[in-house]
Amino acid sequence: MNILSTSLAQDIVSRTMRIIPYNVNVMDVNGSIIASGNPARIGELHAGALLALAKRLTVEIDDAGARHMHGAQPGINLPLAVNGQLCGAVGLSGAPDQVRQFGELVRLTAEMILEQAHLAGELQRDARYREAFVLNLINGDHADRADLSAWARRLDVRFERMHALYLLEPNEQHIDLQRLQSRLQARIPSALTAAAGPQELIILDFYDAPGPGHERQLQALAAVLREECPQPHTLTMGIAGSGMDSVAVSWQSAKAAARVGHARHPRRQLYSYYDHPLPVLLSGLNTGWQAARLRAPVEQLGRHRGMLQRTLETWFAHDGHPAATAAALHIHRNTLDYRLRRIAEITGLDPARLEDRFLLYISVLLSRG
Repeated sequence: MNILSTSLAQDIVSRTMRIIPYNVNVMDVNGSIIASGNPARIGELHAGALLALAKRLTVEIDDAGARHMHGAQPGINLPLAVNGQLCGAVGLSGAPDQVRQFGELVRLTAEMILEQAHLAGELQRDARYREAFVLNLINGDHADRADLSAWARRLDVRFERMHALYLLEPNEQHIDLQRLQSRLQARIPSALTAAAGPQELIILDFYDAPGPGHERQLQALAAVLREECPQPHTLTMGIAGSGMDSVAVSWQSAKAAARVGHARHPRRQLYSYYDHPLPVLLSGLNTGWQAARLRAPVEQLGRHRGMLQRTLETWFAHDGHPAATAAALHIHRNTLDYRLRRIAEITGLDPARLEDRFLLYISVLLSRG
């Protein structure tokens, strides 16, 4: 077990020598001194430690014994183990009768330091494992399904539960994502997180609430984040679903919903696919000749000083209600009727016809980017 690093060994020496008046040596599993209150001894092979490691027992060396062991000094040597595995030894220099009372204290202190370091390392490895799992899930086309299923079993992740992916983005301020991930793991143990970029955090959250409950889940996570991440940020919810394959879809929809949300409501903090499903679904259709044809009607209107384009956008924003649209534009109803006729003349699409209205709406959405 390679737990006992030089830095940890030196930490053991420093801590224990603050509470006992004797020199402390720390040896690796091969019996070499890797830390000591006497720096001149570092690198030496410690005969007493070799005996303690071989016997897995405390070994005492008095003056007579030291004379028969090359380079040995009187003292007491104790093996160190973490989770039952030998990882090194600790020694106290001095007459055994004098240092014996401190031996168990030093050993317990050393093993506590090593166990804490081992646990921290395990937690860090587990966090990296969970993060790699999420990143593989969102890139579903490039991942081996059997491997992902094995990862899910190891992490006890049940994809039959409803889940959704959220995207957290800071507002121009640095957020310590690693620290935030640790805090979220403590607050929401079932959630999985991953850094998608320098300042983008993915949160995969699971829930058992009946029915859609999308807004409730978004608000619940937002409340936790307000406590754990007080810096200004936005949070976007993707499509909720069940099954492993839905994670990649949720990720793509969260990214698209964030783009649409930032463009439409730049001052909001919470966005969701469910607020604007059609614009989000259409956001991926903005390339190719089809997209060019769909954007053409609004581009034609843009040549008329933008007035007719603004009129059409406002009309759609008010669900085609003439009175509300006219009030929002500060124009008379007759003026609105005239502008809608002009839109029909220029584009060849009549807002009064359902199919033409739908094409005009898509044109407006795609022209917004």
